[in-house]
Formats: sequence, structure tokens, C-alpha cells
Amino acid sequence: AMTTIADLPEDVLVELLSLLPARELLRTCRLVCSQWRYVVDLTTLWKRKCQRDGFYRQSLDRSISDWKIFYMLCHMKKNLIKNPCAEENFQHWTLDDNEGDEWKIEDLPGAHGSDMPDPRVHKYFVTSYGPCFKSQLITLDKEGYWNQLMDEERPEITVKDWYAARFDCGCRYELTVRLLSKDYIVLEEFHPEPVVIEQWSDAKWREISHTFQNYPAGVRHIWFQHGGQDTQYWAGWYGIRVTNSSITIGPQT
Repeated sequence: AMTTIADLPEDVLVELLSLLPARELLRTCRLVCSQWRYVVDLTTLWKRKCQRDGFYRQSLDRSISDWKIFYMLCHMKKNLIKNPCAEENFQHWTLDDNEGDEWKIEDLPGAHGSDMPDPRVHKYFVTSYGPCFKSQLITLDKEGYWNQLMDEERPEITVKDWYAARFDCGCRYELTVRLLSKDYIVLEEFHPEPVVIEQWSDAKWREISHTFQNYPAGVRHIWFQHGGQDTQYWAGWYGIRVTNSSITIGPQT
């Protein structure tokens, strides 16, 4: 008799289907027949995909309730901040405040500055003697994070930013990150005290980081704003330097 793909043992079918992209599995394969739908919904299939793509750790076994969602989040993970390291001039940034001698881009390490720990970062944005703030608004469904996922799973949202002073001038740094509803109502906010750095500091780059967890349902946008100015009102670009900003969603793999 002719054998069809339906006659394959379940473990072989799991192995075969796990080679396909998640989107195909959910949009096409799941609709083929009840057997395929059953296999596509199996934990073992998504665990296999996680192993194959390097997302799996044995230590995760007990803590993960839904391997399909875990796989999707790992697979989609990327920095949602565009042009974080000033490689594309000011593209993707909104200059909310651009006073003094205005925002500028400089090459690392810069005058009286120090190198970044990450050698892939080559440039930074620098502020002046008047308030300089810039922002990005991220719309989650445009980035692949559908409403139901955000509301039911509440995946962790991790924000990071890097800032530094120059050795010869004092400055201040500020960061505000807001989780917004579809009507731009603030559902949660991270707004630490401004960091004031005195003149003759070590000029080292420092990372600030915050993870939003268990936030309210209804998050549709993330608004990220950072900046500051120098504290000595010197003409030129003696204020805070910022670069390598990131917002990522999903498990810390």
C-alpha cells in the first residue's frame, strides 16, 4: 500500500515539522488536518525548535509554561530602538529639545572621553549647554508583537542605555521610558532620578538598565527618551554622551 505522510510515526512528524518556520507551522500546517494540528500544538515540537535554534536550556524546563510562546519570543527578539549608536546620523530619533549648541554626533572615545566596553560601538550622541532630549516611539504590533501576546503573556520588556561624561566638565543625564496604551495613556513609567556627574569624574561609560514585568494589559507602544546637558554652560559639546540604547522584549536568553 502507498504510505502517506499521515502514516509517519508522531516523533518523525515532529522532527520534520520542526524544521519549518514558525509562521508556516501556525498559518498553514496547523490547518491541514486534525493530526497535524495536534502535532503543531505539541510541546515537544516547540522544544525541539528551541533546541535547534539554540534557545533551549535544561534549567528552563520547569519554569516555561508555553514553549510555543517561548520560541516565538526568542525568535523575534531584537533591539527595537533604531539607530542606537548614531551610525545613521539622527535618523529615527525625534529631537524633542535641541538647545545650546544642539545635539551632535562624535566618534569614540571623543575628547577627554573613554572607550565603550563594546568594541562594536563607534559613535555617540552628545548634548550641549541647553537641554538636549531625543526620543523614539515604538509601536509593538508593527514590530511583530501582537496585542493578545502582550496582554496575556506580558513578556519582560528590558530597557538599557549607556551614558558618559567627559573628564573636564560636569553634566546631567536623564532617561524616561513609558509603556503606553493605544491612546498613548501612560500605563507604566521608568523615570529614575537624573544622574549628575561632577567635573573631573572618571569619564567612564555606565549602563542603566530596567526590566518591566507584570505590567498592566493594553501596552501598545513604548516611548523612550534620554538626554541632558552640561552643568557648566560651556559653549560647544560638553554635556552628557549617550549611545547603544536598547529595548528588547522576551526572555533573557
